Formats: sequence, C-alpha cells, structure tokens
Amino acid sequence: MQFRQQALSKLQSPEEIDLPVRFARPQGWLVLAVTLVVMAAAGVWAVTGSLSSTVGAAGVLTHAQGSYVLQSPVAGQVTDVLVDEGRSVSAGTPLLKVRTDRGATAVRALAPGRVTTLAVTLGSVVTPGADVAAIERVKNPDDPLMAMLYLPASSGAAVPVGASVDLTVQSVPAERYGLLRGRVKSVGRTARTDRQIGAFLGDSRLGEQFAENGPPIPVLVTLDRSAATPSGLAWSSSQGPPYEVASMTLASGSVHLAEQRPIDWLLP
Repeated sequence: MQFRQQALSKLQSPEEIDLPVRFARPQGWLVLAVTLVVMAAAGVWAVTGSLSSTVGAAGVLTHAQGSYVLQSPVAGQVTDVLVDEGRSVSAGTPLLKVRTDRGATAVRALAPGRVTTLAVTLGSVVTPGADVAAIERVKNPDDPLMAMLYLPASSGAAVPVGASVDLTVQSVPAERYGLLRGRVKSVGRTARTDRQIGAFLGDSRLGEQFAENGPPIPVLVTLDRSAATPSGLAWSSSQGPPYEVASMTLASGSVHLAEQRPIDWLLP
C-alpha cells in the first residue's frame, strides 16, 4: 500500500519539462578550457620547437700543435737549470747542463715553444732517455689558446663541426665568473690511446686520466675572443675572471649537439 501511494503521488506531480538541464558545472568548463589550451600549446611546440642535447667531456686548455717531451741524451748530474717553467724558448735553446764523464753537456730544446714542466732540479741524476722537460709547441707568442676535449668514442660521431661549447675551467670559479665559450673546430676520426694522448700533451698522467674509460675521440675547440674581458676570451658573464687563463689548465666541456624537432623525436 505504501509503494502504491508513492507511485500515485509521482504521477500526480507536474513534470519539470520547462526547466533547463545543466550538463556541466562552471568548474568543469574551466578544466576543459585549460586542457584545450595546453594541448594546443603542446601541438605548436611539437611543430615549431626544438630539443637540444649535450655531451660532456674532460679536457685541457692548450695550443693546437700540442707538446713534446724533452729527454736527456746523456747520463750524468744536472749542474745548472737555465730556464723556468712558463718561459718561451726557441729551437736549440739550452735548458739545463749535465755533467758527464766527458765533461758538461747542454740539453737543448728541439722545437720552439713554452716550457710547461721541468722534471729535474739542480743536482738531479739523469740517464739517457729520461724525461727532463715538457715543452708546448708555440711558434708565435700570439698563437691563440684552444681547448682539447676527449669525448667517449660512442659520442664522437654525433658532434658536428661548429657546435657551441661551454667550458668550465679548473682555475676559474664558474659560479662567480661564468663559463668559457667556444666552438668545435675539428673532430678526430679515430680514438686515441693513453700513450698517444700523453705524447700530444707532453704528460703521460693526463693520457691515463683522459683514457681511463677507454680510448676517447679528440675534439679541438676554438675559444671565442672578446676585447672587453681581461682574459681576452668570451665568458658567460660580462667580464669573466680578472686574469688570463694559462695553457695546460684542466677544463671540462659541454658540447651542444644539433637540435632536433620534438615531433621527429616523439614519432617512431
């Protein structure tokens, strides 16, 4: 009986046909609008935008000609050291004197350059073939400083000539003076062993360090110049460091690879 009364009451109540039907609340319309705007922006970016990737590598500031290790041609005791580290020398310049059984012998530079390392001191005893100095090959004092990076062999093929490079220099606090700017000048075709790297840089320890994870690919980087900075180089900051950066300073680089369209990256 109770259900019958409820049914009769329902039939007797007027139908609400003239009232508008609400399909969505205002909050729902807002969510829909935001979603459509985001989808439209993503579509425009996928067509017109670009993705850039980078590859990192360790390296050193140097000159393109590299360095060579000067070895003693005789056995004896060093009686005089004639040059200091950092001095520029010409071919044939005597670097030190060695007293032998046949008298004093001068050890001379083989090619012009700058003395980066002296491996002996006054009173040292040397043998034939012993390393006595490392000399960076610099023909002219105005030869530009460059950077030599050693990339993993798997990444070397992806680096294009002309790619921009950001360098963090060991002797320059990046958080204060910024990053050093440069561009890829050349990419080596074959990987280098630790001995080849050490021979080029004149330091076997650097060869072992850069080839620690396998023979890398050498990448030569030209440094952007700027007459507005004390160092004469372009930095991400306006002035850079208030001093010149020296050759054979360790650095790490971030090479910017070619940009790629997002739609090409997303599609198989």
